Amino acid sequence: MPKPSASKAAAETGKTRRFISGVVEGFYGRPWTMEQRTELFQREQKWGLNTYLYAPKDDYKHRMYWRDLYSPEEAEKLVALITAAKKNGVDFIYAISPGLDITFSNPKEVATLKRKLDQVSGFGCSSFSLLFDDIETEMCPADKQAFSSFAHAQVAVTNEVFKHLGQPDTFLFCPTDYCAAFCTPNVSQSAYLHTVGENLLPGIDVLWTGPKVVSHHITVESIVEVSSVLKRAPVIWDNIHANDYDPQRIFMGPYKDRPTDLIPKLRGVLTNPNCEYYPNFVAIHTLATWCRSEGGRVGGQRDVEMTGDDEAGSDPCYSPKRALTLALTDWLQEFLSTDQPGGPRLLNPTHLKKESSDEEPMQTDVGDPVYVPGSGDNPLFTAEPLTLDDLQLLSELFYLPYEHGSTARTMLTELDWLKAHREAVGEAETEMTAEWRSRAKCFDVMCVAVFTMFNRLSNAPNRSILYDLYNYICDIKSGVTLARAYVKQLGGQSRPSAQVMTDDPEPWGFRGGLSGEFQRMLPCHGNRDLFRHPPMTSVYSIRPFCPEDKTEIQKIHMEMQRGEAKAPAAALPALISDGLAGGQLSPSPNCGLVLEDERGVCGYALGLTDTTAAALNNQRALPGDFPSLVTMQLHPRVTDPAPARRMIGSLLSLMKTSGSRGVFCELRQGDRRMFDFYSKLGSFTTLKMAGQPQDVIAMGTSL
Repeated sequence: MPKPSASKAAAETGKTRRFISGVVEGFYGRPWTMEQRTELFQREQKWGLNTYLYAPKDDYKHRMYWRDLYSPEEAEKLVALITAAKKNGVDFIYAISPGLDITFSNPKEVATLKRKLDQVSGFGCSSFSLLFDDIETEMCPADKQAFSSFAHAQVAVTNEVFKHLGQPDTFLFCPTDYCAAFCTPNVSQSAYLHTVGENLLPGIDVLWTGPKVVSHHITVESIVEVSSVLKRAPVIWDNIHANDYDPQRIFMGPYKDRPTDLIPKLRGVLTNPNCEYYPNFVAIHTLATWCRSEGGRVGGQRDVEMTGDDEAGSDPCYSPKRALTLALTDWLQEFLSTDQPGGPRLLNPTHLKKESSDEEPMQTDVGDPVYVPGSGDNPLFTAEPLTLDDLQLLSELFYLPYEHGSTARTMLTELDWLKAHREAVGEAETEMTAEWRSRAKCFDVMCVAVFTMFNRLSNAPNRSILYDLYNYICDIKSGVTLARAYVKQLGGQSRPSAQVMTDDPEPWGFRGGLSGEFQRMLPCHGNRDLFRHPPMTSVYSIRPFCPEDKTEIQKIHMEMQRGEAKAPAAALPALISDGLAGGQLSPSPNCGLVLEDERGVCGYALGLTDTTAAALNNQRALPGDFPSLVTMQLHPRVTDPAPARRMIGSLLSLMKTSGSRGVFCELRQGDRRMFDFYSKLGSFTTLKMAGQPQDVIAMGTSL
């Protein structure tokens, strides 16, 4: 007999459902231990979070063998876990993933699913979730006969299970299309999501990861859009700190790029963090600070002042920078608390809490007396205690998926500059040489700070945290060591290392393995690196050209002409495109783009679909397959080629839409910058045009 509907009762009494906030254990990899989960519940209660979603991908009976009931031993552990969650005020949500091989139309399969959840319900669990993420979307023949779509099959089974369990107050559904990137053709037109929104019972909440699986930003507008389709506010399953997709990454930056204006638009937020339990202190702590930032909206109190932050575009209710400092301050005490008897001897551990006692300590170890070195002997090693600055550096070295921390960015920028200007280091002491040596010294200081942090961390009393971090900090120490040796070699401070700088290095001298070899062979390798060459320091926007832009475009055109040759502009060979940039010709409708940075217009890309008349005026004969003209130019302050590539790509797409089958551009031989740019695009080839001046190069591409 179905149980009473908690969600229905809540709706009838007008009771506001609490904002779901907490942690989902939903990664691929070794699940957390029972002790770690129990500790997590205690932390959640302390920090004001209220939910734990049990969904470890590698728990066989959660996913691959979902039909199997739990053994008495497994049941005992789950009962203890659910009891511990309740004791700490945490809602334990049991999730099951039957989508790998369930036959939705088979009543026996649905009965098996109900039986499994009934067993877990008997353990004391009252909240559940059905997950259909990361599965094949092709239905079996039996399901194709029974259901009109994959979404209808999932919704039918989910609704039936939901009703069987008595419509619990918390019941989550994870769709197969769980982010905007998976929706066809988009969120608002997704037939799958519309089916879910229209047919899923209103008491069931939907999980959503945002624009992507690992979303950089989650905006209010995107949530409003998906909420309209789903007919309910989603629960965010946030993968911003997830690292199960790359064993070389771990993320210890703050929860960020989600405005607090989202809170009233959402049903809740659950973070699916790093596979390693202990390094998730920052991810969970800062999420808790974010959730408390608008206390009035979620039924709590904002206990941290977050206004007045100096971060660009800062949220008045939440500062990632301050939230990170709060988390690291608390985490430091965890590092300095020993988890094993006989921890390392710390030097001046004044910030460790000591319990006062009038009793003499009990001597428990008998045997050899404590060694005391003599006056001429080496002193005993005593570890320096870890500091807040060390943890700040650790976080900045392992920040977030789309962003390095400030120290990491600075180190990359400095190394890039030192490498690019290595020719400045010579015997003659010039101003550039002095600058190079000064910056090399600063880089060396940053490297030493990493080594110091590594040593202090390696000697921290809490070994459990250290062991989760050890592979990562060893890796970054090794990388920094190689970079430091290279800079010293460039500066003539040391001879080239036969072990580090060689064509036949030892395995510890390079990163790779088979995965690294594959990546280096692929053409896309490195195109999504967070540090680009040259480093991107400006934010650029591309917008359509309008007549008011003519003056700024003319300024850029004239400035670049002066830079192309020492001769006066009148002595330069004329180009057909001079008319477009100079304002005598207007670009074809919808065939003009302008690049802007914080200082204003800094580039343009203009197109003319029919160049016949303009070519005749310039005594040129058009190549038959390239009837359209494009011209592009960038101000010298634009050092990042990425915006230029995006702009020309967009213009070519517009030209093709306007009916062009091929375009060409003209360049003066002195304009090596633009010639290199078009050459590196790979699609433009050199053309021969009748009437073309000797000092002019024509290049074209088919559309």
